[in-house]
Amino acid sequence: MFQKILIANRGEIALRIIRTCKEMGIRTVAVHSTADADSLHVKFADQSICIGPPSSKESYLNIPRLMSAADVSQADAIHPGYGFLAENVEFAEVCQKSGITFIGPTPDNMRTMGNKIEAREAAKKAGLPLVPGSPHLQDEKMGRTFAKEIGYPVIIKAAAGGGGKGMKIVRAEAGFAQSFSTAKAEAQAAFGNGDLYIEKYIESPRHVEFQVVADNFGDVVVLGERDCSIQRRHQKLVEEAPCPVMTDKMRAKMSGVIVTALKKLKYRNVGTIEFLMDPKGSLYFIEMNTRIQVEHPVTEYIFGIDLIRTQIELAAGMKMDPSVKNATMKGHSIECRVVAEDPETFRPSPGRIVGYNVPGGIGVRVDSAVCDGYFVTPNYDSMLAKLIVWGKDRNEAIRRMQRALDEFIVEGIKTNIPLQRRILAHSKFQKGEVDTGFIEKYMA
Repeated sequence: MFQKILIANRGEIALRIIRTCKEMGIRTVAVHSTADADSLHVKFADQSICIGPPSSKESYLNIPRLMSAADVSQADAIHPGYGFLAENVEFAEVCQKSGITFIGPTPDNMRTMGNKIEAREAAKKAGLPLVPGSPHLQDEKMGRTFAKEIGYPVIIKAAAGGGGKGMKIVRAEAGFAQSFSTAKAEAQAAFGNGDLYIEKYIESPRHVEFQVVADNFGDVVVLGERDCSIQRRHQKLVEEAPCPVMTDKMRAKMSGVIVTALKKLKYRNVGTIEFLMDPKGSLYFIEMNTRIQVEHPVTEYIFGIDLIRTQIELAAGMKMDPSVKNATMKGHSIECRVVAEDPETFRPSPGRIVGYNVPGGIGVRVDSAVCDGYFVTPNYDSMLAKLIVWGKDRNEAIRRMQRALDEFIVEGIKTNIPLQRRILAHSKFQKGEVDTGFIEKYMA
């Protein structure tokens, strides 16, 4: 087992990893920018190293500085968390060449699944159902040709990215040129790669993703699914597990397909395979995230496992623990992302928190690196906390989340807690009748 792990991240996920490492008896190294010098992940790690100024490019995305920190601290493994360099093949390869274990899948896994176009081809060969789409688009003319072939509406996507950047829905040929140009510029700015492809746009879909775990000895398991349909501009706001409309028969069938596909792909460690579900219940592969997901706690709650611990054990070459291999689902879990933004205009709301109270009680968990007096910087993602609840069924989980949101107090800045309350109270959500357009339809 590893002696010391450097966490190449910040905020709640860095603190989340530190907690598991402490329980495993593993020493931790926190890296931080000058803006995060007083952050909780820095305070609670065994060692901390400043790696640069507030700019992510000069700190959390700076591979040479991260590797220097690993060398100075004599860390024998690096956990990338999510975001930043978590799916960066170059970073994983540099770790490998330096004799430091990258806690995640292999560079080959990341290379195959990290590029959305290559991932589509790999998924097709592995037997996963796909939305009709195009290969890499050489230019706008090629895009128009494929859009006509597939049929409008279509969605233009960045080959190298995610999080809604470089994504444009086009409903008619007249809007294709402008959307293509905008998507290409956004993709180049966000990922340093302007490559695009298009897919048939499915109207009113659910966003359903399956949690997968694979060790080095041929064992692959699917730990159920999460419904992440409540989104704004492709950014998830509410996630729950299991999906309210997924039947045991559908789950078993798709799990079998996924296990077969991952064995063909020789996938290792933890990952998430994402699908769109059309109104008829058909699932279509859209992408795979070769990392831990923001919403992983809802899976942990219903299966009673620690996915970060699982990542670390698998990266250390251990066989999949029986508690994971034989895990069974119990109850229902919901996660609400609490972000620093105006709930009406959705504009970021940085500033100092002058009052802070987190909810508690049975079945309530808060993953956060925020505390009273914390300054929310405009330099990074605006997420303050993840509020997660568990209930014996979906109705109990909803009621528990409503109670917990009422107890969650953040003063000094604006947050989306009022919006989350409205979502949970809406009759359509309570009935489980949601799709990715829920916010635009009902929360305008």
